[in-house]
Amino acid sequence: MEYSHISVLRDEAVAALKPAEGGVYLDGTFGGGGYSRAILEAAFCRLHAIDRDPDAVVRARKMAADYPGRFEIMPGRISELADMMEARGVAALDGAVFDLGLSSYQIDDPARGFSFRQDGPLDMRMGQDGRDAAAIVNLCAESELADILYKYGDEKVARRVARAIVERRMVQKFATTADLASVIRSVVRPDKSGIDPATRSFQALRIAVNEELSDVEAALGQAAARLKPGGRLVVVSFHSLEDRIVKRFFAERAGLAPIASRHDPAGLVPAAPPLFKLVNKSPVLPSQEEIRANPRARSAKLRVMERLTA
Repeated sequence: MEYSHISVLRDEAVAALKPAEGGVYLDGTFGGGGYSRAILEAAFCRLHAIDRDPDAVVRARKMAADYPGRFEIMPGRISELADMMEARGVAALDGAVFDLGLSSYQIDDPARGFSFRQDGPLDMRMGQDGRDAAAIVNLCAESELADILYKYGDEKVARRVARAIVERRMVQKFATTADLASVIRSVVRPDKSGIDPATRSFQALRIAVNEELSDVEAALGQAAARLKPGGRLVVVSFHSLEDRIVKRFFAERAGLAPIASRHDPAGLVPAAPPLFKLVNKSPVLPSQEEIRANPRARSAKLRVMERLTA
């Protein structure tokens, strides 16, 4: 099957990255390749890309033929980027970009099990390893399942959903996205937002399956540690959990984290000068024109920080 993928905030992200001739850059989330191609077209630079999705790796290897000697795909998780860079002798980067959203290839392919819009196997794995969503839904204890739905999906009635899932799986195990979505809708009332009642639970399961938040935290630290002075870290996030991690990380590295209380001994130690600065204090948001053309862009936020020379 053929799918189309539109990279969200692509032009804004590449402009913020400022690719330069001879520079070395990282696209931590290759996906559909929109960011990678735009970076390589913007300057005669070298780009390393990462993706854990085997289908994305195949697409990237085909694209590499268009940029001989300048582009390499590195299969794996973004939390492993330090080891990948070290294995290739890349000690420093002129910039790094992460588009943390799912690609349309993943969402629109029913066989991947990311969406309930079309029925498919209850999988949700970005790679091919580890437990899938069916394993979590069918095997996790009710309390653990409720915690996942609340923590990663902000599902207010997480306990009710978990109870409904456990009761149903005692009769018949879950195997498809449509089946699970139907059970969730039976206990979660639609709200004024118009968002499908199953959306929050599906987000939570996907995050848990892929350990997305811990991957993001690890990747941000590893990428920032490799930036040269003047190098930029550009991140596009799509939901509040991701953006909270990015916002906090940027604030800490730019020396803007809350000051310790005068009663806290840590407050007596002079703070080290920050090694980074925020390029945009408020996130860059997609234009209404982009949202109309691509509704999946509506929740995107772009944040940028730059390594200082100090």
